[in-house]
Amino acid sequence: MRHHRYNPDFKFVVEPESFNKYTDRELLQYCLGATMYMPGYKDFAPKILSNAMPGLTTIVLCFEDACPEERVPEAMENVHHLLATVTEAVDNGQLDADLVPLIFVRIRNLEQFKAFGSKLTKQEVRSLCGVNFPKFNAENGYEYYAYLKDLNDKFGEVLYGMPIIEDPEVAYKETRIQELIGIKKILDKYHDLVLQVRVGGTDFSSVFGVRRGVDYSLYDIMTVRECLSDIINVCGRNNDYVISGPVWEYFRAPKELMFEELQHYGIEDYLMRRQPLVNNEIDGLLREVLLDKANGFVGRTVIHPTHVKFVNALMAVTKEEYDDACQILGTGGGVVKGSGGNKMNEIKPHTNWAKKVYNRARAFGVVRNESGYVKLFAINDH
Repeated sequence: MRHHRYNPDFKFVVEPESFNKYTDRELLQYCLGATMYMPGYKDFAPKILSNAMPGLTTIVLCFEDACPEERVPEAMENVHHLLATVTEAVDNGQLDADLVPLIFVRIRNLEQFKAFGSKLTKQEVRSLCGVNFPKFNAENGYEYYAYLKDLNDKFGEVLYGMPIIEDPEVAYKETRIQELIGIKKILDKYHDLVLQVRVGGTDFSSVFGVRRGVDYSLYDIMTVRECLSDIINVCGRNNDYVISGPVWEYFRAPKELMFEELQHYGIEDYLMRRQPLVNNEIDGLLREVLLDKANGFVGRTVIHPTHVKFVNALMAVTKEEYDDACQILGTGGGVVKGSGGNKMNEIKPHTNWAKKVYNRARAFGVVRNESGYVKLFAINDH
């Protein structure tokens, strides 16, 4: 799998690297990008086999919020069938292994996780990258990861876990830090099985009876912003874990994308000045992704296929960022002038930033400058 396949003619300064579930975790954790959720009962196998969505690199088949409880048995049967079908298609040459997206399941609870895991086969596990744990907290987390480790040991395969921090105990100020510290202890115990930490912006909003409008960002909602800030503070120190941004709820498919006149300008300038770029729904998404990057998030959950290329395009790294990162990582210490001649690179304080940028560049590629983002996503692929 490789990012930006929807735009094969785009010229990168540095090409994004290919990856699959067996890629080294240190890089793979940066590769998920726009991670699309869909109900577990939806038969997505035909689209995978036909490569119908070349930009989609990561999918989550959901047994929880997106799946009514009465349809969970049907959904589990469907996912088992999908995983077996994909593996078989790769084995018989019907499907190029490089076109298989990272596939995850979001379980409903521990009991349902064990019911699903008990029927997994070695064949199915080869196409399954991992499991998302909803409402992850300091109480249920140990059992989730203990059973996940049992599955890894049983099959001799790698299955990652991704906790979704969205529990009310994290939303409430008086319990948040203690809860997050408890969660961090679990993650540290099972560090090598944690691929990403995910966050539930919609669930946090629900606790306080708020919902961001299309013209606002989650970062404008004070109570939710505090939750996200503390998650980054506890789990994002020293790049301990890659943390993915929350879902953007609004979608309206752009009809024809014609941005030739915008390519000489910086996309951040357009978005932050609220000058129209695509439409309200996509502009809001892009604006929030820019804020994600500024705050240290990498990738995000998406619930609509039109969002994928916009999120992944903005995850690419500009040449100036890349050159600065390489300079910082290749210098022993001190302070040097940045590649653009417009900033200082202080080697030790900027090292964690440089490592994150360098890994994002490996995953999503390097573009010439900000106008490259627009050239990358401004293609009519539907």
